[in-house]
Amino acid sequence: MASDPKMIPQSGLLSAEANQAAALATFGGVLTVDLDAIIANWRKLEKTAVPAECSAVIKADAYGCGAEQVARALNKAGCKTFFVATIEEARKVRAAVPEPTIYVLGGYFQNTGEHYAQINCRPVIGDLNELAEWDVFCRRTGWNGGAAIHIDSGMNRLGLTLAEAQAIIPRINAGDHGITLVMSHLVSAEQLNNPVNAKQLAAFRSIASEFSGVPAALANSSGIFLGAPFQFDLVRPGAALYGVNPTPEADNPMQPVVDLKARIVQTRNVERGESVGYGGTWTARRPTKLAIIAVGYADGYFRAASSNDGTRGAEVIVAGKRCPVAGRVSMDLIAIDITDLPPNAARRGHMVTLLGDGITVDELAHHFGTIGYEVLTSLGRRYARIYKGGNVVEPLAKPASASTAEQPPSPPPVEQPANPPPRPS
Repeated sequence: MASDPKMIPQSGLLSAEANQAAALATFGGVLTVDLDAIIANWRKLEKTAVPAECSAVIKADAYGCGAEQVARALNKAGCKTFFVATIEEARKVRAAVPEPTIYVLGGYFQNTGEHYAQINCRPVIGDLNELAEWDVFCRRTGWNGGAAIHIDSGMNRLGLTLAEAQAIIPRINAGDHGITLVMSHLVSAEQLNNPVNAKQLAAFRSIASEFSGVPAALANSSGIFLGAPFQFDLVRPGAALYGVNPTPEADNPMQPVVDLKARIVQTRNVERGESVGYGGTWTARRPTKLAIIAVGYADGYFRAASSNDGTRGAEVIVAGKRCPVAGRVSMDLIAIDITDLPPNAARRGHMVTLLGDGITVDELAHHFGTIGYEVLTSLGRRYARIYKGGNVVEPLAKPASASTAEQPPSPPPVEQPANPPPRPS
């Protein structure tokens, strides 16, 4: 577990752990990402999908876990193909991993071809206009870096219709087409017996078989567990890599990845009958001891996790025991009922666990009224971030401020590479 020496008061009298504790003292919360767990999840998914290739979806900053760190760890573990949502996401990933194939799910727009070429990544084309614009760019520049075709098999979101896909088959079979993948996306893969799965499979299998010599991909995280017919040549797990249950009708086969702790900023006593928090929606039914925690909805701890006099909210782990949220979650703070803990078990400055130690992403999602995907991608920017495992050395990540928040880099000069890379086989 690495940390940034510039942030740590150096002292020959302090251990490495004490130095790190001193560095973390300025943060209200600490988010720890276990890269070894991500690797283990990827390997489990890879084994489940053999002989298909197992890629990794690392869009949205690897579902909030850090795209560069995750890409480096998975690439070292053997992952050769990544999916992101935008060119700017691809740019960051390419800077971290120079060799793997990177697909951009957001599609191709006119005048973006040079940006794809500069970082050698591939658009996922889901519209005939996109395909025409990409063809123009490739003919004009000689670029032959490859692209994917997205076919809509039932999602009704992105992708060529089945009729449009059928219409371009002659172009594919004529050769020299530059298409390196044909793909679609499942609507309800997490529901094992949903008839939509079989319907989509039949539609995609029929059209993909006509893309002669082009690898095919259909399965997302949950789709991998629908069995071999859904796995084709490549699978695209995302949320499962980060610990979200891809089989919600059964036990979670994935390892937890994220641990989130936040600091107690104050403890206080309230008398029976007193209310706590905005709106006074939670009333103490006994003399109550509270711990006030430095996290709130601005940090991705949703307001929906609040409790009131009629509804129990989420729980956090304090001194090894689960304790309930008391009252409404506010922007920067939550109150926790710690009355049942031993005296002095929780004190100002102690850390409590909001995610981890048995509190899963899916459990938190239930209290938030959402899904694990949104929990992870909402993790706040004010946490200190620590990465462990993965054979990578990562500094302690500083939270973004208004002046240092990540900004998209300026587009590089538009120029055609003198020797464009050859089209991958």
